[in-house]
Amino acid sequence: MSSKLLIRNASALGAGLLSCVLLAPAANAHCDSYDGPIIPEAQMALHKGDVQPLLKWVEPEHETELKAAFERARSVSSDATEEARELAELWFLETFVRLHREGEGAPYTGLKPAGSMPEFYLQADAALAEGSVAELADEIGNTIAQEIRDRFDVAYELAQTADDSVEDGRKFVAAYVNYFHFIEALHHVLEADHHQHH
Repeated sequence: MSSKLLIRNASALGAGLLSCVLLAPAANAHCDSYDGPIIPEAQMALHKGDVQPLLKWVEPEHETELKAAFERARSVSSDATEEARELAELWFLETFVRLHREGEGAPYTGLKPAGSMPEFYLQADAALAEGSVAELADEIGNTIAQEIRDRFDVAYELAQTADDSVEDGRKFVAAYVNYFHFIEALHHVLEADHHQHH
């Protein structure tokens, strides 16, 4: 495999992995998906007539609006046609997810169908449900470690001929930037997490 192709492949895979970590709260959140954690809980709450379990998903300033929307959806559903009940549920789910996303500081972009979430998110939810994250943590750790090794190997190999010509030098610089930016992005994630805990 050529150096350029290896760099391109490593970049694509690494970008995908980092996007899960760096962009998940904003662009790839899964709470707006039908197979995410909150929509099924909202549907169950509507069925049981108990809004209490849903309050944990919204900020305190959104509780009143959520409760009002819940009661309104329930009142429509009590004696309505099946079509009206479905519309009432859909309206409530949209309101609920919008309020939850607002609390995260993220825009509401509509409800997503089941199956639209990355497998990575499903595995994270499954680990929480099973009570063990060991397998997922190992998989992520091994993937990140391999990404670092791949970038290092390309950069190190090209460093040996970096001074042979301008073209060779530029190949090395591209590989170095790819390697260093990956490390830098990981460092930013770890630093942000460290500051959150403090």
